[in-house]
Amino acid sequence: MKRIGIIGCGTIGTGIAEFIQARLKAKARVVALCDIDLKKANFLSKKIKPRPVVTSMDNLIKKSDLVIEAAGVNVSAAIAKKAVLRKKSVLIMSTGGLLKNPGLIKKSNVYIPSGAICGIDGLKAASIGRIKSVSLTTRKPLKGLKGSIDVDKIKKETVVYSGTAQDAVRRFPKNINVAATLSLSGLGPKKTRVRIITSPKYTRNTHEVEIEGEFGRIFTRTENLPSKSNPKTSQLAIFSALAKLKEVI
Repeated sequence: MKRIGIIGCGTIGTGIAEFIQARLKAKARVVALCDIDLKKANFLSKKIKPRPVVTSMDNLIKKSDLVIEAAGVNVSAAIAKKAVLRKKSVLIMSTGGLLKNPGLIKKSNVYIPSGAICGIDGLKAASIGRIKSVSLTTRKPLKGLKGSIDVDKIKKETVVYSGTAQDAVRRFPKNINVAATLSLSGLGPKKTRVRIITSPKYTRNTHEVEIEGEFGRIFTRTENLPSKSNPKTSQLAIFSALAKLKEVI
């Protein structure tokens, strides 16, 4: 029975905990939760049986065989480092936090789900040869960018960002983990190009990935429905975490 600890008890953390209880209870159980907001952690703890302990990050890592990070880019790298030092497996959702520590993804016990985009496997395969360019065009509904831009000023389709993946993650830390995941799998954050577009008419998070290299060209388009409980999170991002979880447990 694998012991799971979840750091971050928001939309993604809650979805993962409920999935483990419903679908993986023969193989794993959630033993510990951690969140800067104790109310969220305690609320989730009451929904899980047997009830996991609400504790500190360090104690959670100590108690767990697999640590799941769903807390945000500000702490994801620190969580990965602590887990690696304790020789614990760790699943990182907030991949943007790893851009300053890309060596972490090379550790065998650090797992990165594909997130809300398609094409990661193809990009990794293409990386064996020479890649010419990798670009991501993301289209998001206004409410998904609230807090990052002044959404009240947007009246029509607008490009709100164009630049590198590295700068995109810095400016939109809660919105564009897909850019980090894409860059860490290919050319890196400084060479991966990103555009973010929004419009009052958009209802889905749409990601277009284009990769060119000596292999040829890959183009993927993923039209995601936002999570019902958090419009900043695509439902596919949660599903990708659950799929990765099934692989590693």
